[in-house]
Amino acid sequence: MTQTSTSRQKEMAWLNLPCLSVPVKALFTGYILVVGLGLLMAGAQILLTHGMADGKFGISVDDIVYSYYGNRNGSKIEAKLNGSMKDKAPPVERLTIIKWARNGANKQEWQAKIKPIVMKRCAMCHAHIPTLPNITKYEVISKLAEVDHGASITSLTRISHIHLFGISFIFFFIGFIFSMAVGFNKWVKAGLIIFPFLFLITDVASWWLTKWDPNFAWLVIIGGTGYSLAATVMLFTSLYQMWIYPLRHQHLCPEVNTWKED
Repeated sequence: MTQTSTSRQKEMAWLNLPCLSVPVKALFTGYILVVGLGLLMAGAQILLTHGMADGKFGISVDDIVYSYYGNRNGSKIEAKLNGSMKDKAPPVERLTIIKWARNGANKQEWQAKIKPIVMKRCAMCHAHIPTLPNITKYEVISKLAEVDHGASITSLTRISHIHLFGISFIFFFIGFIFSMAVGFNKWVKAGLIIFPFLFLITDVASWWLTKWDPNFAWLVIIGGTGYSLAATVMLFTSLYQMWIYPLRHQHLCPEVNTWKED
């Protein structure tokens, strides 16, 4: 090795998380905190939407099946009334709507019995929030009263491209920061960086597979759990090495260029 290359190697020996300047650590830490909070909110949103599809709190295989394959023995409105909307109306009124949906969603019965319940219990949100279906209209609620075939191809396409583009950017920057971590075997580090991307592909692909066959619902849980765990390890490791590692090693900076191949 020439003296020039040795000199250059020493010049880049600071390129690792413990040796970064405080402003750069602050930048990375701010990103990690916001992304970490975002991932927690995403988990909460999943629990409050998909997690109530079977009427019970918490993610289960049945939740995944109802969300993507559908409940072929009932309707979307029945699933909602037995799930996330269960506390919005008393049992008698919910049962009245469910029976109406099962009996074919007759328009005359809608005007006489169902619409008054909907206007009393549901209109405050469903008639005023644009992101919710306006079930005060017969044309809308009658569609929801049909047999539930799960997520539509249109909605799957929309959420698939949003997740693939959006979440991959998040994982890129998480992996970018973690790539400067020290003390990891290069293959272990590479695995942790690539795993979220692979699990994300598995997760999105499993939505489509579950739409076709409910037996693939397990893949949705595996994909989501996999990329969450890998991202969590990288986030906490990065925070530890930026702030705790220097304190435990008397602020000695490890002379390691983490972006250079051994």
